[in-house]
Amino acid sequence: MKAVTYKNYGPPSVLNLGDIEKPIPKSNEVLVKILATTVTSGDARMRSSDFPGIAWLLVRIFYGLFKPKKEILGHEFSGIVEAVGQGVTKFKVGDEVVGTPTMLSSGSYVEYLCIPENRKKGVLSLKPKTLDFNQAAALPVGGMTALFILQKARLNKGQNILIYGASGSVGSHAIQIAKAHGAYVAAVCSSSNFDMVKSLGADVSIDYKSQDYSLLNQKFDVVFDAVGKTSKSKAVKILKNDGRFVTVQALTNPSQKHMEELCRLVDNGKLKPVIDKIFPLSDIIEAHNYVDQGRKRGNVVIEVVKQ
Repeated sequence: MKAVTYKNYGPPSVLNLGDIEKPIPKSNEVLVKILATTVTSGDARMRSSDFPGIAWLLVRIFYGLFKPKKEILGHEFSGIVEAVGQGVTKFKVGDEVVGTPTMLSSGSYVEYLCIPENRKKGVLSLKPKTLDFNQAAALPVGGMTALFILQKARLNKGQNILIYGASGSVGSHAIQIAKAHGAYVAAVCSSSNFDMVKSLGADVSIDYKSQDYSLLNQKFDVVFDAVGKTSKSKAVKILKNDGRFVTVQALTNPSQKHMEELCRLVDNGKLKPVIDKIFPLSDIIEAHNYVDQGRKRGNVVIEVVKQ
């Protein structure tokens, strides 16, 4: 089967599309034919080992000091169950699924992936029927991260939230989730993305290039740093006395219940992943080059199989 591997940290050119052995599911595993995956900012950072400060060393110790231990990237996927192990009860052949390969030996830049039916880390759910496979592949990482952090922030109906980096994957999910919970949303992004964030439900848009959000007269219940590029010391200037600052730089621990909540929001018409560009698997290097520019709107999808 086709797979994208990398044996050294570096620029997108370290990625190599080649052939590896197709996996066979064990008794507790599901074999998924991957139809779509994505290039997240996490994929780009893992590929380049570009992490700030001491995080660089900590990541290298865990994932490979001199070269990557896990040679296949990809943090989320959608696909179809092709085979199931003898003990599997939750899924059947033909099921359309969405999930993450968290803690597996392989990422999702592959044509086939074996996934344990039950595991402590990572998710696997039936794909929402209202999403195509490309949209579904972009749901888990950005969506679960946004949902987990908004729950941590205790965002409630009637509160107001400022989302910094609102046009990215996490930010675009966060806008929709916050609106679904009845919040007022101020979206900070480039002016070129105003129409997009407004279409997602943002009540007001702020251009970070021309306006310092910390100088706003309005006070917020929550400031959500969705891209890791602002700080609590800056956000506190516009937070209410009991306001909360939350950021993607904090540790998150999303679970199956978060994935299921996302699927319910999708089914209820409250959430839909934003797709910026779609690349075929053969153009994986070009896709990573695009993400490295830092200007993606929503999600960048990789079509493993043409939809």
